[in-house]
Amino acid sequence: MARKLRLEYPGAIYHIINRGDRREAIFRDDGDRQRFVETLGETCVRSGWDVHAYCLMPNHFHLVVETPQPTLVVGMQWFLGTYTGRFNQRHKLFGHLFSGRYKSLIVDGSGKGYLRIVCDYVHLNPARARLLTPAQALREYQWSSWPDYLRAPGKRPEWLRVDRVLGEAGISKDSAARRQELERWIEARRGAEEDVDYKPIRRGWFFGEKVLKQELLGQMSERMGPEHYGEERRESQAEKAERMVGEELRQRNWVEATLGERKKGDREKVKIALRLRSETMVTVAWIAQRLQMGSVANVNTLLYHWRRNNRQISVHKN
Repeated sequence: MARKLRLEYPGAIYHIINRGDRREAIFRDDGDRQRFVETLGETCVRSGWDVHAYCLMPNHFHLVVETPQPTLVVGMQWFLGTYTGRFNQRHKLFGHLFSGRYKSLIVDGSGKGYLRIVCDYVHLNPARARLLTPAQALREYQWSSWPDYLRAPGKRPEWLRVDRVLGEAGISKDSAARRQELERWIEARRGAEEDVDYKPIRRGWFFGEKVLKQELLGQMSERMGPEHYGEERRESQAEKAERMVGEELRQRNWVEATLGERKKGDREKVKIALRLRSETMVTVAWIAQRLQMGSVANVNTLLYHWRRNNRQISVHKN
């Protein structure tokens, strides 16, 4: 069965989302929510995780977790399985609670603000979902890590790590005055949410600097098999194809401009296109644009005639 590749490495940070089966509630009351948070804490002890943010919504949850050791998969298996078992036992149910596999977005933890943006996104969820009135402060939503951010260090869960987000916010001292400053900032951000583009967080697989993204794509390209799918696969295959195009250009002593100078149906271009089709998963549309071969229909026609002619030659030889 097709599945998304889980990339794990020491120090990785993930924004994780999982929804209830058929989008049904995963919490029936505060007792369930308390069990979920307790189970999260147990998972952190078992897996060595640090939690940077979390938020419990009626039918899904958000979690920003750092894995000092590559324990995302085993940790999530235990976490989701244990909470499901406890939920079912409490409500005398059986079967799945969550819908399919959880989504995990890799977050750049370089200190350039990406972690803070993701944690803000998580903490603003209750306001975005109108679980709070405009007059209510975000701290009034009990089931997120935001109220803990505003408490003194000794009153927070041991597994909740706030220092990295505070650092990206320019707060060097975890004092009451600086926490009040942080609260004023996020409440102001709440009013301007419609101006913030969260699309890379909602739909992407990575949020951060391009250099790190390229490194991760290289790792994924080596590990991906035909059973994997998703945006990561498309991007890693494009990286592989780009490398091949570079090799083919060098073998012919061509430069990039040569692709535009030669005809769309140039014999050498067709050879490159054939290699890309046989050794990568990039689309014909990608090949047509990259090699400047015109339309998709034109490339398909050229490849078809090349293969047919070669088959005929092979038959005559035999």
